[in-house]
Amino acid sequence: EPASDAQFQFVKFFATTPSTDEHAEVLAGLLDGSVALEGLVIDTDLRWELLQGLVLLGKAGETEIAAALEADNTASGQQAAANARATVPTAEAKRAAFDSLVARDDAPNAIVRAVGVGVNHVNDASLLSPLVEPYFESLNRLWKERSYHMASQIITGLYPSPLANEELRAASQQWLDTNPDAAPALRRVIVECLAGVERAIKVAAADI
Repeated sequence: EPASDAQFQFVKFFATTPSTDEHAEVLAGLLDGSVALEGLVIDTDLRWELLQGLVLLGKAGETEIAAALEADNTASGQQAAANARATVPTAEAKRAAFDSLVARDDAPNAIVRAVGVGVNHVNDASLLSPLVEPYFESLNRLWKERSYHMASQIITGLYPSPLANEELRAASQQWLDTNPDAAPALRRVIVECLAGVERAIKVAAADI
């Protein structure tokens, strides 16, 4: 129904899950006004979500993100831009976003959350495979050097759960096996992440 909450929520969901060129055309049209839905008001937050959908598909990048940030250089705009940059579907962009949290310690909590969401926002989960090894190599250092809240947020946010494959399961179990003396809270985070991967693998096998 025009102007309904359902209409708004459907558009938001559509913007987070596009996968085809046709989807990109609709997102671009909604963003530039050439596609209009009766009653739909495209506010600043929804504009960011439409742009992030285009970024996910490789149909928008740094130029568009920078322009959007210039138009909305607020705290929420900065978070949305960080999310969008981490969403760029290249291995290089994923690693840069990863390093912005792991190699540096100047990101505030809200940016950490936004980057984690963006890194794991993928249509092609194989983009995350190069992050598996550096992720596990960084765990003990992150836990030692960062506050409990920040470390747990980074470690949970950057866990490459969309992979949900044997590689990730094996790497997670190997880290647990080789780090029996790691902080119990850190081990619990990895145990919980691993449990999610194991459930996903079982579901995928049953679905086949």
